[in-house]
Amino acid sequence: MMLLPCPWCGPRNAGEFRYVGEAGPRPDPATVTPEQWRRYLYVHANPCGPVRETWYHRAGCRRYLSVERDTATNDVASAVDAATGSGDAR
Repeated sequence: MMLLPCPWCGPRNAGEFRYVGEAGPRPDPATVTPEQWRRYLYVHANPCGPVRETWYHRAGCRRYLSVERDTATNDVASAVDAATGSGDAR
């Protein structure tokens, strides 16, 4: 079982969350080409090791989290509010 430390609700089972994807800048819809948009939506790096991801707490506070997690071990280094970058739960 993987626990995610929600800054508002405390440590919770990962089953309460929905994985949104790798954290990164969203392309500007007004200037992006269709190929760039497809790449943003469907092509992911999927690295082994520390990554920054976005998770949604669907069964709790219904907020988005920015989680720094090691994909090899599932160890969570930090979890903060995705909108403000504050509220470290660890």
